[in-house]
Amino acid sequence: MRWVLQRLVIIALVVGGYFAFTAAQVWLTSRHHDARPVQAIVVMGAAQYDGVPSPDLVARLQEANTLWQRHLATTMVVTGSKEAGDKFTEAHASAAWLEQHGVPPANIAEVGGNDSWTNLSLAAAVLKQRGLTKILVVTDGFHEDRSLAIASNLGLQAWPAPATNSPIKGWGTVPYYAKETVGVALGRIIGYSRLHRLG
Repeated sequence: MRWVLQRLVIIALVVGGYFAFTAAQVWLTSRHHDARPVQAIVVMGAAQYDGVPSPDLVARLQEANTLWQRHLATTMVVTGSKEAGDKFTEAHASAAWLEQHGVPPANIAEVGGNDSWTNLSLAAAVLKQRGLTKILVVTDGFHEDRSLAIASNLGLQAWPAPATNSPIKGWGTVPYYAKETVGVALGRIIGYSRLHRLG
């Protein structure tokens, strides 16, 4: 019994340490903004309401537009599908917002996925067809680490550009950081594509 308890304690410490390390990495990545010249800017989708981006999505789009105005890329990829009953996809709402703020439609590509893996997988396919692999990923800070890991798995070279004006702040970010910590921790072990298949 003593031997079993010792092993259980060791396992608990290892697992706890692994999750603590992952949580720290997710948090540190959220604080890192590495805007630089790239080939494309990928905007991760968020909720939209009848074609109108949610405040969270607007914050991401504002960040992406700022990067665009700095001439850091010539291609913008917006992502996200739609919920049942919606008229518009997240990608469509994002593209419309960017067009209204000066980004030429010819420079915007829309892809529609219902989770991070699908969004980035579809974006990677479009980008690789154009010979583009270097990207900035625009999303909320807590979502950056997993997004970058998925992008890397898909053969993209990605840098973080988290939305600086996200309405999700303070204690409200805690459940999001917890979710992302679990996602990154499991994704490293079983693979992000398998994690996607498991839902």
